[in-house]
Order: sequence, then C-alpha cells, then structure tokens
Amino acid sequence: MPASLLAAAESGSASTLDTIATPTLWLVTVAAVVGFLAVDFVLTRRPHEVSMKEAVGWSAFYIALPLAFGVFILGQYGSQRGLEYYTGYLVEKSLSVDNLFVFILLLAGFAVPRELRQRVLLYGIVGALVMRAIFIALGAAALSAFDWVFLVFGLVLVATAVKILRDALGGDNHDVDVATLRSVRLLRRFVPVTDDYEGPRMTTRVAGRRALTPLAVVVVAVLATDLVFAIDSVPAVYGITGDPYLVFVTNAFALLGLRALYFVLEGVLAKLVHLGFGLAAILAFIGVKLALHWGHLQWESVPEIPTLTSLIVVVGILVLTTITSLIATRDRSEERRSVEA
Repeated sequence: MPASLLAAAESGSASTLDTIATPTLWLVTVAAVVGFLAVDFVLTRRPHEVSMKEAVGWSAFYIALPLAFGVFILGQYGSQRGLEYYTGYLVEKSLSVDNLFVFILLLAGFAVPRELRQRVLLYGIVGALVMRAIFIALGAAALSAFDWVFLVFGLVLVATAVKILRDALGGDNHDVDVATLRSVRLLRRFVPVTDDYEGPRMTTRVAGRRALTPLAVVVVAVLATDLVFAIDSVPAVYGITGDPYLVFVTNAFALLGLRALYFVLEGVLAKLVHLGFGLAAILAFIGVKLALHWGHLQWESVPEIPTLTSLIVVVGILVLTTITSLIATRDRSEERRSVEA
C-alpha cells in the first residue's frame, strides 16, 4: 500500500490523504513549473526549426531534473516516498510518450510548419498540466471521501487497457483524420478559419471579420486530446501513490520535457510498434492494483501489490516492449530489403 494511504487504511476508510507537501513546497513547486513554462515560451517566441542538438540538450535537462528531484525526495522523506515518486514518474513518462505520438500525428495531419510545431506543443503541454491539475484535485477529494473511488479508478484503467489492446491488435496506430475530429468540426461550424498559417498568430482578419488561423484549430485539437489523456494518466499514478503532491509533480515532470522530446523521438516513435501492447499491460496492472487496494480496505485478507513490485513490473514491461518492437521493425526492414533485391 502506498505510504500516503496508510493512515486511511488503518482507520478503515479513505478519509485522510497523507502528503509530504507543505504550503511552502507547493508554492515553490508551482512557481518552478510556471518558471520553466515561461522559459519555454521565451525560447519559442521567435519561430524556428529546432535542431537535433538543441532538442537533445533540453531533453537531457528535463530527464536529469526529475531524477535529481527524486534524490531530494529520497533524502528528505525516505525510501518509500522516493520509490513511489520514481515509479509514478516512470508510469507518467511512458503514458506521455503515447500522448506525444498523437501530437505527432496531429501536427502532420494539420501540416503544421516545422518552425511552429514547438509552439503548438507548448500550448498542448500547458493545457495538459492545467487539466491534470484539475483532475488531481478532484481525485484527491474523491479518494479522501469515498473508498470505492479506488475501484472506479481501477475499472477505468482496465477499460482503457482493453481499448488500447484492441487498437494494437487491429493495427490502429492512433491514425488521425483531422477533418473528422469533433473539436475541429465544432470550431469550424461557428468561427471562420483561414487556409494559411500566419506565423504564431492564432487569429486574423478576413474581409473585416475576425477569423481563426489553422494554428488555432490545431491547438484546440491538441487540447481536446489532452483531456482524454488526463482521464487515463491521473488514475494511473494514483494507483502508485495517494499523495496528491507526488501525483502532480510526476505529471509535471513527465510533461515539461515533451516539447524537446518530440524532436528527438519524431523518427524513433514509429519503430515502437508494440508500444500499445506495453501501455495496455501497464494500465491493466495498475487497474488491478487499485482494485486490490480497495478490496484490502474492505477486507484485510485481500493482498496488495507493493510499490517495489509495481516498479519492477513497469520497468520490465517497458524494456520488453522496446526490445520486441526493435526486433519486429528490424525483421520488417530485412524483409523489405530482400523483396527489393
């Protein structure tokens, strides 16, 4: 059981959610996140195509930062909290990569110029952080009031895992037809949209009327996908830790580096052909973990899955998924070469 839920379990209810965060720690953390986002907005103020050197540098920074913060958690709050943090971060990072894959398809579907893509990604990251913060707060309130929310979260994750598995088995790699997106159709029904991008501007004037540029439309589409992913990712990390602060900070760290990571992984993600299978397995595992936790709150004889076991399982699934994906793509490449020869 996550240490942050120990008091709740001992009292037989989820009426108390323990957290390591003080008001000062919350203030510093939120200020730091806003500061990093402000730096990103400054960097993308003038549209430019991101070089691989720039992308790798920022990606390395945004990987080193959460790893270093985990050392702080370990030193200040103990190994259990540190384990919850690292496991939660790994889960959220793996889910954010799937989020990134959809971003890639949307940007390609809308034919977003390469120099504008990092600005669109940044809007998407801000939207994802806001939505997840709302879901985290709602989740914390629900978990503190009702034990059965653990079971509901578990069922949501299992249902999501089944959907992802079906898509993977059916060969659906999140193909996106932007013209059929509900958010896009709704927007175009009420507001005129121009055909051409006008730099980072999201509105313009056509024949004296205010109109949206395609950049605004793609931002709306990205924000709509943010909402869908928030519904999955927040219950997933609550399956690792019940501390709302750790849930927030793992989400924040997983999302902050996506802008740079996009340009590093843009060509690599297509090779992760088994990513869907891995994510389905991870979400199903965490869903079962949440259901068992709910059962343990009702009947002490019901076993629970320790956080260390969760970390081992998540790492194992990600490693196995990566290895099998690389083998599969290598074999396909060899088959194509032999056919061409």
